[in-house]
Amino acid sequence: MRINTRILLMKKLCMLLFLWGLTIFPLTTFAKVNVFSCEPEWTSLVLEIGQSNVNIKTATNAFSDAHFIRAKPSLLAAIRNADLVICTGNQLEIGWLPILLERAKSSVQPGQIGNIMASDYASLLEVPTILDRSQGDIHPGGNPHVHLNPHNILKVAEILAIRLGRIDDKNASFYTQSLISFKIKWLNAISRWESQSTPLKNMPIVVYHKNWSYFSDWLGLSEVGVLEPRPGIPPSPSHLKNLLNQLKEKPARIIISTPFENPKASAWLSQQTGITNLVFPYTVGGNNQSTNLYELFDYMIGQLLEING
Repeated sequence: MRINTRILLMKKLCMLLFLWGLTIFPLTTFAKVNVFSCEPEWTSLVLEIGQSNVNIKTATNAFSDAHFIRAKPSLLAAIRNADLVICTGNQLEIGWLPILLERAKSSVQPGQIGNIMASDYASLLEVPTILDRSQGDIHPGGNPHVHLNPHNILKVAEILAIRLGRIDDKNASFYTQSLISFKIKWLNAISRWESQSTPLKNMPIVVYHKNWSYFSDWLGLSEVGVLEPRPGIPPSPSHLKNLLNQLKEKPARIIISTPFENPKASAWLSQQTGITNLVFPYTVGGNNQSTNLYELFDYMIGQLLEING
């Protein structure tokens, strides 16, 4: 009986010590960084750098156009809890992100430690010299689709590691080491992709929207046609007819669109010209072969090489 009493006393003492320990070392010490990511490419990058130290909510997916989503209650709830917001920026999310940020912490507001806009760290292409709404849905700061050049991904990774280390300073060395490991793997991948894609230089392509500019600029592809007459304006019969005549004189090798764009115009142009029509994933999760950033570029470059013969 005395032995059982001692065991019970020891259990109670251990429980008291545990509860006392929680007051000295609260559970928040081990809390993860809550990240609100606007697009899947940045979610994938956060997982590369933050790994098990982060919880992530992604606002969009590869089958939704980040220009046009709603500020849903679920997103409002997620951003309220965020320690870090990472998005493309440059007005890509202008229709909904500002609404969400109104309900977010001060630490994730523009210009603060918990706010990363990826386009701020890239050399932007297609910066307009004249701002005129008749030109379509143009972005004043330039083309926002920066993730399709992997060198831009690396620049964002460096900023991300610094910010995570400042937000979660107890794990700062982890994020630094994680960045080093990522840089080694990513630079090796870039070297491989650039070596593989040498035969693709000057390959003529048609795109649906000007969201492939960074990809084309990086690989040296030649965009000889755009299905949209102006950015954000759906293809019209007259524009498609003009594009068809243009391609008879200067053919393309491939028509590229994304999972969230209307496939009818691409299919029609392919039927009329015999040009191969491909839906590229555009971002992580766009197909079953593109579940992370490495696979995304592997798949798209592989498809181009296959078409090129």
